Amino acid sequence: QVHLVESGGGSEQAGGSLRLSCTASGRTFSNYAMGWFRQAPGKERDFVAGISYSGRSTDYANSVKGRFTISRDNGKNTVYLQMNSLKPEDTAVYYCAADFRFVLETIHVIPGQYDFWGQGTQVTVSS
Repeated sequence: QVHLVESGGGSEQAGGSLRLSCTASGRTFSNYAMGWFRQAPGKERDFVAGISYSGRSTDYANSVKGRFTISRDNGKNTVYLQMNSLKPEDTAVYYCAADFRFVLETIHVIPGQYDFWGQGTQVTVSS
């Protein structure tokens, strides 16, 4: 079992920045890949960014490329999502997730490919 706790959400104006954190406990953090997803009201949960177990590989949704950066600190059991140049369409509940089924540096983008989820943190961007 893995327990994930997100923090860092809040309200920000368009063009601003926020940094989300997700701290894991329960298993060796460096043994699994991590992802960030988001879900707006009435919409499906979408992939935002992912990072391999080693941290050497990352992947981003097209909508956030160049604005968001995912990183991890295996010594602190934490994955981060730095969000810059925020837009109103970034408004959503953001979830971190752990993936034990990865192969090498593969980053999964489908929610069903992840094994454990945090409770989510709200991000609201106003225009």
